[in-house]
Amino acid sequence: MTEAAAITTVMRALADPTRRAVFERVVGADEISVAELTRGSGVTQGAISQHLKSLKQAGLVVERPEGRNVYYRAQPDGLTPLVDWMSHYGVFWRERFANLRTLLKDIDP
Repeated sequence: MTEAAAITTVMRALADPTRRAVFERVVGADEISVAELTRGSGVTQGAISQHLKSLKQAGLVVERPEGRNVYYRAQPDGLTPLVDWMSHYGVFWRERFANLRTLLKDIDP
């Protein structure tokens, strides 16, 4: 997957608020099953499974089957494309703010 495609995939996966909430619950647990994620979520088990499928395709979670259950855990490296993209633009904005600070000091010493 190209870098641009990876960023797009991660952003699309996290753009949905329900999917983001599922991801946050997975991150907050060592491992968690679909049944546990469904409990108290107000979303059907089928919907949770679809959200997990998207998160897995984006490389944000990994699964571990055990008997009839599948357990999910966060895959921290899955966020790397997004972190790299944000770091690139973080430098851009820091430079712009530094230039603005200098300009404002020149205008009003």
